[in-house]
Amino acid sequence: MTKTVVAVGGHIGDMELTAGPTLAKVVLEGGRAIIVDCTDGERGHPTLAPSVYRAQKRHEARFFAEKIGAELVTLGYSDGFLPDDEAVAEQVATVVREAKPDLLITHWVRSMHRDHERAAQAALRGAFLASIPIEEVDAERHSVPTILHAENWEDMAGFEADTFFSIPEEAYARWREGIQEHAFARGETYGFRFIDYYSALMEVKGCLVGEKRAAAFKTAGNEKFALAGP
Repeated sequence: MTKTVVAVGGHIGDMELTAGPTLAKVVLEGGRAIIVDCTDGERGHPTLAPSVYRAQKRHEARFFAEKIGAELVTLGYSDGFLPDDEAVAEQVATVVREAKPDLLITHWVRSMHRDHERAAQAALRGAFLASIPIEEVDAERHSVPTILHAENWEDMAGFEADTFFSIPEEAYARWREGIQEHAFARGETYGFRFIDYYSALMEVKGCLVGEKRAAAFKTAGNEKFALAGP
């Protein structure tokens, strides 16, 4: 059965980096992947002005989505200032009602970044709002069967992975090609080697579940899900 997956991140690059290999896998298996970037992440460069880096980040987001075959939604909020309100959740709910995903991926709810936490809350709230009736005749309700939090080294407080997806070679290659376009992921902003870290992390998680590579997630709530095969 093909899947539709929506991934909601705080900044351009967040879900691309952490959920990207899984999104590439879904597309390769005939499914649909939608990336929702809440902010542009334009304040994340030590030398470029936010307006300049915003344009670059938008290009990076489009490049990545094209490389893995995903759809892209950018909400356009300012980096560091993602609101904690119903408006963001309603925007997520609109995507959920339209796409009717089998799976929603977002940040873990505890993070060193406020935008990550607020994106996670907006995703969870948006999933709830999408599941209840509203007045608009054409707005069908949809309950997302599965919600997962992606493993992110910046969101690790209390995070314990319980769900693993094997990442086949082609999905990994498409992710790697797409994420290489992101300056921060290459280590050109503050020096952290994100691509090397997450590439190695997938191999470590793969060791735990008997696969060459695997991506790790935590279920929202108490549900447990078995390893998804290649």
